[in-house]
Amino acid sequence: MSTRRRRSPLKFTQDEINDLVLKLEALLPNSSSRCTSTVATSKILEETCNYIKILNKKLDDLSLKLASIDGEAFTILLQQLAQSPDEN
Repeated sequence: MSTRRRRSPLKFTQDEINDLVLKLEALLPNSSSRCTSTVATSKILEETCNYIKILNKKLDDLSLKLASIDGEAFTILLQQLAQSPDEN
């Protein structure tokens, strides 16, 4: 038998959830729902998920570009080392 106590899930009041959703919405660029006073939480969460997907795609693209630049720089360095006279 385990003597571990189970943690109860975090419990938030509806006001706290609303506050968190509003803070999340404020982080979204060009949020289409900012002009309305009452916005469905699901819409904000959907927009957030889409924005995160866009950011992940941009990160992947930039990582590929960086890897390409690093690879090119490494190739150039190897070529320069091969062309330079041995000083040992």
